[in-house]
Amino acid sequence: MQTRGEQMLALRRARNAASPPILRGGFRPFFVGGALWAVVALCIWIASLAGSLAIPSAFDALTWHRHEMLFGFVGAIITGFLLTAIPNWTGRLPIAGGPLASLFALWLAARLAVFFSADLGAAVAALLDVGFYLLLAGVAAREVLESKNRNLPIVGMIVLFGIANGLDHLAAAGILLDPAVPWELAVALVTILISLIGGRIVPSFTRNWLAKRGVRDGLPEQPGRFDLIVIGLTALSLLAWISAPAGWLPGLLLALAAIAQATRLARWKGWKAAADPLVLILHVGYAWVPVGLGLLAASQFGALPQSAAVHALTAGAMATMILAVMTRATLGHTGRELRAGPATRLIYILVTIGAVLRVGAVAWDSNYQLGLEVAGAAWAGAFLLFIAAYGPILFAPRVGES
Repeated sequence: MQTRGEQMLALRRARNAASPPILRGGFRPFFVGGALWAVVALCIWIASLAGSLAIPSAFDALTWHRHEMLFGFVGAIITGFLLTAIPNWTGRLPIAGGPLASLFALWLAARLAVFFSADLGAAVAALLDVGFYLLLAGVAAREVLESKNRNLPIVGMIVLFGIANGLDHLAAAGILLDPAVPWELAVALVTILISLIGGRIVPSFTRNWLAKRGVRDGLPEQPGRFDLIVIGLTALSLLAWISAPAGWLPGLLLALAAIAQATRLARWKGWKAAADPLVLILHVGYAWVPVGLGLLAASQFGALPQSAAVHALTAGAMATMILAVMTRATLGHTGRELRAGPATRLIYILVTIGAVLRVGAVAWDSNYQLGLEVAGAAWAGAFLLFIAAYGPILFAPRVGES
């Protein structure tokens, strides 16, 4: 006789196998949906800036842009990554089939509700939007707790991300005194997540690539006490940025965090694996973290606009790491060779060009709008190319499956 647990496991395995390929892993619908929303939301924002489109949202245009790039686009990719990583962490079967479709449908409904919230109602949009992250955190917590896994703090960060989302809705309703706090908190949380997850996968993939090629000396070390200190300093500096007035204290802490993050990145010896674009792009993406923190430090002393620093962390670090992880995870989890073809290399080039141009757009002066459009075209082009090159893979079965 099977136990109830064994029966549920067999039922889940059968349901997952019977699902269409796009619903056989969290990375599949959320990578496609997140990449597509990145392009759509960016195009809407640029059209709004040009005065050719009015966004029917309870948020003003700039607030909607920030909200959807963080809680819509970035949140979707975090969801896809988390749902894909959890089976590796826990040894349990992935969330797939109907439950995965329901979760994705809730994310999509939240995007539409926020966009049309001027007519639909801000409360409905907030309920769907915040509810998605609370549900995601609940699903993830169940999987992690039942397996007694050590990654519960990452689930806690999803809860905080959902709280930041809710605060953004309150700020849009005029309830919060400082409307910058929610999106600053979201930027800080994702930056720390990059530090945590990137600190595991970047040195690990670099080490594995070098070891396969016979390199035995000078390999990147596993995360240790130094890494914890760097992450702690980064979190402290970002907390000061959010909570303290602009000035020497957050500026100094951010500068120290930038130096520490740059030192951490150098310890991973990315130049030794520069021949493999799939590994190199992880280092390039992570390099935007110390760059962004350094620019944020400079902005505290009035040396440059804060928007340049924020976009170094968002259009730079977040977008590049997202594309690095999406391409690698899609190839690996669908049973394909881990090799960057011409399309993949062009994706990496376009997102880097887009990020550099967006961060430097403040120097375009009278041509600022043109700078945004050129940067946006390159950046969006990277995600469109991802959809074109990887979409068919994400909708197809894993190699060897039907």
